[in-house]
Amino acid sequence: MSAFPPCPKCNSEYAYEDAALLICPECAHEWSPTEQQAIDESVVVDANGNALVDGDTVSVIKDLKVKGTSSVVKVGTKVKNIRLVDGDHDIDCKIDGIGAMKLKSQFVKKV
Repeated sequence: MSAFPPCPKCNSEYAYEDAALLICPECAHEWSPTEQQAIDESVVVDANGNALVDGDTVSVIKDLKVKGTSSVVKVGTKVKNIRLVDGDHDIDCKIDGIGAMKLKSQFVKKV
């Protein structure tokens, strides 16, 4: 029985170690054991380190320019009912007066 975690891509139990990496012989995926821990603990946190979940209300901590317009999201703007997503930006939301936006979690704090 292998003491290594299963492959994060295909869940194969036949992973083996090669130097500092773990390798899956079935799908050829390579990953580091510390990367696996980061994937397991992928929690979106705000600027203060508080965990965020879908439906939370957050407040913007920095003036944010809106690309393509002259609008600015001011400090202290409250954003209700956020939705967490994967990708470059962590949060999908609607801001009153501006519309649908994507925000990075590092620029908000949980209310």
